[in-house]
Amino acid sequence: MHSNFIHGSQERPYYDNCGYQPEHTSPYTYPVDRNLYVAYPPPTTYPSSLPHYIPRVSANDCVPVAEDPKPGKYCSPKTRKILCISAATGLLVAAAVVAAVLVWYFVTKYCLFSGISCGSSGSCVSTTQWCDGTPQCPNGEDERQCVRLYGPNFLLQAYSPEYAGWRSVCVDDWNDNYGKTACSDIGYSISTYYTTGQLASGGSSEFMRVNKSSGNAELYRNLYNSKSCPSNNVVSLRCINCGASAMPATSRIVGGSVATRGDWPWQVSLQVLGSHLCGGSIISPYWIVTAAHCVEGSLSSASHWKVYAGYVYQTEMSYGYLVEKIISRPDYESKTKNNDLALMKMKTPITFSDFVKPVCLPNYGMMWEAPRPCWISGWGATKEGGQSSISLRAAMVNLIDSYTCNQKTVYNGAIKPSMICAGYLAGQIDSCQGDSGGPLVTYMKSLWWLVGDTSWGTGCAARNKPGVYGNITLFVDWIYLQMQANR
Repeated sequence: MHSNFIHGSQERPYYDNCGYQPEHTSPYTYPVDRNLYVAYPPPTTYPSSLPHYIPRVSANDCVPVAEDPKPGKYCSPKTRKILCISAATGLLVAAAVVAAVLVWYFVTKYCLFSGISCGSSGSCVSTTQWCDGTPQCPNGEDERQCVRLYGPNFLLQAYSPEYAGWRSVCVDDWNDNYGKTACSDIGYSISTYYTTGQLASGGSSEFMRVNKSSGNAELYRNLYNSKSCPSNNVVSLRCINCGASAMPATSRIVGGSVATRGDWPWQVSLQVLGSHLCGGSIISPYWIVTAAHCVEGSLSSASHWKVYAGYVYQTEMSYGYLVEKIISRPDYESKTKNNDLALMKMKTPITFSDFVKPVCLPNYGMMWEAPRPCWISGWGATKEGGQSSISLRAAMVNLIDSYTCNQKTVYNGAIKPSMICAGYLAGQIDSCQGDSGGPLVTYMKSLWWLVGDTSWGTGCAARNKPGVYGNITLFVDWIYLQMQANR
């Protein structure tokens, strides 16, 4: 973690800055040349941190038109009129072709008119077939994503094939057993089930209700569409006790400082052979969120890694959890850092305590807007090119909107929808080498939420080069699918 206000700290490699890259001169054309937060010590098998340049396509040569010796014959008003009509017709035809290609692309890619996308497979399923009891998606996503949590109040919603949309679940006849089943359907373990609450329905006239006479174990088959909810209250569901921290909500670590034990209880150190390489965030006893670029190449083997939770100082790290499996986003792009997210599954569950707790994953509908204050933490370097920090450090940064971050003087079109910018255009406070994969969190409704995972940037705390993070809200679907499929 870099800050011009941090001085005198012991330095060791700390933050895997595996995506920081110099800007280009042509917007929206080239991937960013990575100056990733290079892990320390850098193994010889690491992905190269050298910039990757894509050849520029030179502009077409301008060939002067030969001057006609008889301009009167070829440059008459009639000739010019024909040429103008021909040019206009050609432009209209070209525009029609481009429009047709765009319509085809978006319709097939996003299922605008043919249903709901199955996810990474790219196929589409009719809205009436989603959650109908028969898998149509290649990986069965249509029957495994029938309940979800919405908004900061953890509103439980179930999908209704009849109405082709999501409906709140009436709290009448609901109980903890249904809550545990719903949490299991989402992707959590029944053992982490926390509580069921209730919220005012807000005047809604369409609900999903529990059919008490149904004997189906699958929750969504126990639910039916209803125009009424006698209590006028709907289910709020907490599948895990997440987002709690010892740090007061009013604390502002603007300049960056050493953390106190328990401030960031979801922060973990990911190590290979006793050396800190990347950070990560606990989301359940078995699952860690980190960056895909941390686990590229030979580092994709789970046997290389140990996870250290609940510590502030690297020198005190004694017990590390073994990793059973590493799952990177299949659409992760190494050169651009698009979709830079990976999951680690532990061999044994992480033991929670006052100093080890999960952070809350954002629920559906939670899109973060600039300039929302967020916090970064990690054992990363305190200056560009430095070694990782002995102590866990944290600092406050503000979200920066993508339009600003894509300006020519900032990242020149390199920020994709899967990315979030955070920091300060003036520099001074930023993530750095060794922080990669670590959390970008925000505080809302008395809870801490995971906004992003540290991905890349140009240098550390440089002017007009804020940190770039994976957009966790866009990855929630995929995260839950992996948790379901790899119990």
